[in-house]
Order: sequence, then C-alpha cells, then structure tokens
Amino acid sequence: MFEITRNDVGIRCIQGDITQQSDLDVVVNAANAELRPGGGVAGAIHRAAGAELDDACRPLAPIHPGDAVITDGYGLPNARVIHCLGPIFGKDEPAHQLLASCYRNAVELAEEQGLASIGFPALSAGAFGYPMEDAAEVAFATLLAAAPKLGTVRHIRFVLFSEADADLHATVLKRIAGDSLD
Repeated sequence: MFEITRNDVGIRCIQGDITQQSDLDVVVNAANAELRPGGGVAGAIHRAAGAELDDACRPLAPIHPGDAVITDGYGLPNARVIHCLGPIFGKDEPAHQLLASCYRNAVELAEEQGLASIGFPALSAGAFGYPMEDAAEVAFATLLAAAPKLGTVRHIRFVLFSEADADLHATVLKRIAGDSLD
C-alpha cells in the first residue's frame, strides 16, 4: 500500500476487490460501451450490484471512449457507481487523451454529486490491452493535475486485483508524484 496527499486529496494504491470497498462513496466500473455485464471489473461490479444495475444502465448506453456516467450502487456497499469507457489500446486514438478523459470525467462527476471518496480499477489495462504502466502514468498525471480543482473529493483509491499490479501502481505513483513536487 502507498499513499500520497496533494492539495488535501489523498491518492492511495491497494491490492483488493473493488466490490468490497465499503468505506468509499463511489466505485468506478471499467465499462463496455453498452454498459452491460461482462468479464473482469464490469462483470464483478454487475454481479455484486445485482440486476437493478443492469436495468439502470440500459437507458444511459451507449457511451463513447472517455465518457463517464453515474448510477446508484444497488447491491454494492457503495452509494454510487461511475461507469467509464476506456479506450481500446491500438484502436481508439488518441488513447492517452481518451484515458485521461475517463479519470477527469469520473472525478468531476463525483465532485458534482458531492462525493468525498472514489475507488478506481486500472481502466483499459485489462481486456482493452492498454499497457499497465502506461495506463497508470496517465491516471496519476491526470488525477494529480485535477486535485487542486477538487472541493469535495478527498480520497482517491486505486484498487488493483493482483499484488503485482498494486505494486506497479505504487511505483508509478511515487515517480509521478515526485515529478510533480516542483
């Protein structure tokens, strides 16, 4: 686990299950364009939330790479779920800008809703093929740049399924945060 604080916003990396983060107001779903249950994070979130989540998502679809929409959390321990469609690496371009938009749009939605804490998976780094380290660099650079503008969001947590992914994210966060100290 690793955590830094910038502009009164804590950013933390842990290994865990994103569907079990009961102390967070909102978790982010690595969604598909149709906002349907699938594999990976989307499948886990939909299974934990129950059929009501699928029903709530249908009228919001389709979304485009970089977009974010919000629903209630239903059976999850979180009040809300933000659904982000990350870019498919090598197909959706410019990938880094679209991925940055996911993170920026998610924290802006959380801010608009008055939410204080948000949990992210590694967007686009699974089935969408974005290299994990590159995806982490985009995520942390975007969130560190957004931190000074946040008024209600105070806690950002990256919840990575494997210990290796959590360690990689912590390493990247340390590097990016060190670069932003000037």
